[in-house]
Amino acid sequence: MEKKLLTIFLFIITLPSLSQNNGTLISSRVLDSLGIVKNANIINLNTNQGTFSSDSGKFEIYASKGDTLRVSSIQHITQKIKITKEIIAHKALIVVLKPNTYVLDEFELKRHNLVGKLAVDVKNIPTDEKFALLKSNMDFSNVDFSIKDHRIDANDRAKSKVVNTVANSYSGIDAAGLIGGLFSSKKFEKSRLLDEKLDRKKAFGNKILLELGEDFFFKKLKIPKEKYYHFLSYCDYLDLDKIYKQNNILKLIEIFQKESIPYLEIIKEE
Repeated sequence: MEKKLLTIFLFIITLPSLSQNNGTLISSRVLDSLGIVKNANIINLNTNQGTFSSDSGKFEIYASKGDTLRVSSIQHITQKIKITKEIIAHKALIVVLKPNTYVLDEFELKRHNLVGKLAVDVKNIPTDEKFALLKSNMDFSNVDFSIKDHRIDANDRAKSKVVNTVANSYSGIDAAGLIGGLFSSKKFEKSRLLDEKLDRKKAFGNKILLELGEDFFFKKLKIPKEKYYHFLSYCDYLDLDKIYKQNNILKLIEIFQKESIPYLEIIKEE
């Protein structure tokens, strides 16, 4: 009995140390100058734990003070972030990646006398070269034209006849045009839905600005006017629209005040 109690006591003691070793769960988001970065690779170099950013650019990872996060993406420059006391306190982090520039290998463009017009360029090719090209491509000396390939005729006879059983049916060209029209219609609908989504976000931003006032954002929080909608995107992972619909304005003010501090530090580094 005493041995069992001792085991339970030791397990209870080790629980805090185990949770402490995991670190703090940090909710983060990856952005660039154009917006959200999907499928970015995030690794804690101290614990070798890794994850990926979602379709909305969000990710969560455990980290402790002093850990280093490596954030990489194919189209962006890899960035390493040191976990500070402030990041641990906010339990949030915004990563802004810079686009990567690829340089092609140098190559030599040889001079030629071509002008880009087939009728003119053919005349500029030496006669002996044209004859050599024709001879190599039009040499049928090894072909026996007396031999017939009856498989071709047999295949044609084996094909079933196409019977048009539908009155006023579309021809191949018309059907292709119809299919193309359907794809164009879907593409237009997708574009329209995207425009509506952007309009809703802009309308929401205008409502917030009207309700809280420009002085709150631009003077008190010191958010640059041209960065206002970018700041809202930065805070969007906290479901601002849902909180606004619940008429919880005090909660929104608290979020904006809290998130403005790391946001201003990020744009200052840019």
